[in-house]
Amino acid sequence: MEKPTVAVDILGKSFNINCPKGHEAELKEAAEYLNNQMRELRASGKVIGLEKIAIIAALNLSHDLLASRRYARNNEQQLRELTSQLDSALGQHSKVG
Repeated sequence: MEKPTVAVDILGKSFNINCPKGHEAELKEAAEYLNNQMRELRASGKVIGLEKIAIIAALNLSHDLLASRRYARNNEQQLRELTSQLDSALGQHSKVG
């Protein structure tokens, strides 16, 4: 099965990227987000050079992804604990009644 090619623009350069069918909009959204991150880094004047901008942007995005995963795992754990407490409380309540 052939994958569609999607044209994306990153810092004024166009790239044709193969993409699984049905995921074109997600790829465009990801490319736009990356482009915005890289533009902000370039505009800050603190990072010089396209390669360094790309690496710093990738590190920032990786950091955000990992932080989100940790946050989700913590929330899942808290939800399991609350569910367990609720089940326990409901079990005790039904025994009393």
